[in-house]
Amino acid sequence: MKILIIGVGQVGFYLCNRLSQEGHEVTLIDRNAERLRTAQDRLNVLGILGNGAGAEFLEQAGIKETDILIAVSDQDEVNILACLVARSYEVPTRIARVKSIEYTGRGAALTREKLGIDLLINPQDAVSEEIINIASRTGVFDVAEFAEGKIQFLGYRIGPESPLCNLSMRELGEIRGMYRFIITAIARGDRTIIPRGDDVILSGDSIYIFAHNNDLPAIHYLLKMEEQKKRRKQRVFILGGGRIGLQIAQQLEKISSDVRIVEHNQARCEELAGKLKRTMVIQAEGDDIRTLIEEGVDTADVFIAVTEQDETNILCSLLCKQHGARRTVSLVNKPELLKLAPTLGIDACVSPYIAAASAILKYVRRGEIITLATIEGSNAEVLEVQVRDKPDLCELPLKKLHFPEGAIIGAIVRGNQYEIATGESVLQNGDRVVVFSLPGSVPKVERFFG
Repeated sequence: MKILIIGVGQVGFYLCNRLSQEGHEVTLIDRNAERLRTAQDRLNVLGILGNGAGAEFLEQAGIKETDILIAVSDQDEVNILACLVARSYEVPTRIARVKSIEYTGRGAALTREKLGIDLLINPQDAVSEEIINIASRTGVFDVAEFAEGKIQFLGYRIGPESPLCNLSMRELGEIRGMYRFIITAIARGDRTIIPRGDDVILSGDSIYIFAHNNDLPAIHYLLKMEEQKKRRKQRVFILGGGRIGLQIAQQLEKISSDVRIVEHNQARCEELAGKLKRTMVIQAEGDDIRTLIEEGVDTADVFIAVTEQDETNILCSLLCKQHGARRTVSLVNKPELLKLAPTLGIDACVSPYIAAASAILKYVRRGEIITLATIEGSNAEVLEVQVRDKPDLCELPLKKLHFPEGAIIGAIVRGNQYEIATGESVLQNGDRVVVFSLPGSVPKVERFFG
């Protein structure tokens, strides 16, 4: 496909990298000559210096032959205008990133339908949803749902005390018994491994599993995870009273969590108090540990840091964890800190640009992909694919199929039934298959099912 991307910030660069690797013809427009030159030097893309909303530059980029336009510059108005111009050129798919609530909030004058845009993605909304999913689940640092929430893809960090530490995949298979799950990947340093029988889980690894939602209590028992005490609600502290912090607090109120939001600005505290019904608003700095302990951070189940400063989020999370908070979740924008923070002891890091890019990639995929999730700190992806009109796939067990190297089938959903995949599993037409894929293997998976 011919794809035109407007803006070479974090989201634009990430999308250019992924889509060009998959063989798409990618053209990039940006006003910043240095950033554009960097992208051209590192990626297989054509760069054009200019205004992404200008018809002259869009024509130079081949707008008339473009299949998908993705506008992800730092200016909402440029992104919206670029999509409007693309509509006049009858570009089939138009996607825009917007940060202003005016385009996506309740009662907005300009909506996606009115603008004729296929997808309006707000990174703040995407990252808020991801943080809520992580915070509401025990012990995970990454989470994605498939098959309407029936199948969970979860990331767990392995410490020296974990029952899985130093076990090989073969040994785990022998003792697993009633625990219905599959480990699809092990992250070790900069490597992501799709494990085989002799691979061993080590302290410091991160593991990714597929499991049915109903089996999570048994899996947590196997992992010896301390469950939240039933006598009280989950206690959550949120550092940062901006839009993301407010959205998280409002959603956690709905599931009856004990929420406390920490904000240093008095005027903003007053606004928050007027918008939140059951959340305690605390005026304090994130590193004022004495005040936070007085408010109960030492007994917090989750501490979430979502200020605009990555360093503040990381340092305050570490400080609160040292003083008793069970889990920490940090908002991290800088790619270099996204990989560093977990090594320091942060339980989960969430990136706005990866959350936005993951949502955008769903619209770009061809074939029978239903749902897609991008893994934080990695180029790996999880895909939900429908098996249709592929009789050659439905005759042999999985172990005899030539499934693409660098990918693994984790779960199969058939009607109201599900199966954690094994080598003996057999696909049927109509099945929904959940697949973990390393970078470079996604196109092969698409062709396999396409």
